[in-house]
Amino acid sequence: MSLTQSNMLPLGTVAPDFTLLDTVSGKEVSLKELSSTRATVIMFICNHCPYVIHVNEEIVRLAKDYQSAGVAFIAISSNDVVNYPADAPDKMTALAKAEGYTFPYLYDETQAVAKAYDAACTPDFYVFDGDLRLAYRGQLDGSRPNSGIPLTGEDLRSALDAVLLGRPVASEQRPSAGCNIKWKKA
Repeated sequence: MSLTQSNMLPLGTVAPDFTLLDTVSGKEVSLKELSSTRATVIMFICNHCPYVIHVNEEIVRLAKDYQSAGVAFIAISSNDVVNYPADAPDKMTALAKAEGYTFPYLYDETQAVAKAYDAACTPDFYVFDGDLRLAYRGQLDGSRPNSGIPLTGEDLRSALDAVLLGRPVASEQRPSAGCNIKWKKA
């Protein structure tokens, strides 16, 4: 495990399109099908990362709080499953059910989507406005495993509240931090 921070994709970037396998439904789904005209949250996560395990409960709570306001949530795992079998699609399906995910959990087998988003770590969070322009990228909140700081989702919640109200998101955005994405060896 190597502590890695977000690459901080430039604000205003249009969300790169994709079609990926949803390990929950077993269907191929596209960004166009899943996104919202209000706001769309894209999260790069995985099963085994202790940083993701730490925030899973807050991710589920946050999604339930904001989906009723029309916000779409999409989770993507891009890890190399040959060297990290705990992140394989069948294990993703089981985790999504066990954690009560109310959003799709997509498998990025080629890692092309992670590269298109310049994703670097798990968890890595992106908030896009109704036009799919990047309004926020960074941390869920200041909590980390064993930090003693409670999970609140305050950074992501603040960004979503601003987008939903049509206001600018605070320009000071702190990168997320977690395990590096497990890239396939060339």
